[in-house]
Amino acid sequence: MRDDRERLLDIQEAIARIERHAARGRPTFEQDELIQNWMVSNIQVIGEACHALSPELRAHYPQIPWRAIVGMRNILVHHYFEIDTEAVWQVIERDLPSLKTAVAEMLNELEQ
Repeated sequence: MRDDRERLLDIQEAIARIERHAARGRPTFEQDELIQNWMVSNIQVIGEACHALSPELRAHYPQIPWRAIVGMRNILVHHYFEIDTEAVWQVIERDLPSLKTAVAEMLNELEQ
């Protein structure tokens, strides 16, 4: 069974994957269906990994919107044909940078 550290590394890796393609800009994201699917897939990975984190770890970081992250994953998985690319891009631009920072801090604390 994977532990919290491994799940946090999954999140960190998914964010890095998203960032590589997000650097190409929103117009590329809007025009390229493969990049859209890539981003959505990695956001799903983030949501799944967050869901699998221990309740203790999530409780220790109440400032992270765990429910919203998992909720976004559920929307992307279960309402595939209704995905709002505007909402996806907002998550990429607005939410992932702070999650990236928080995950790095969590990993640092776990390694001490």
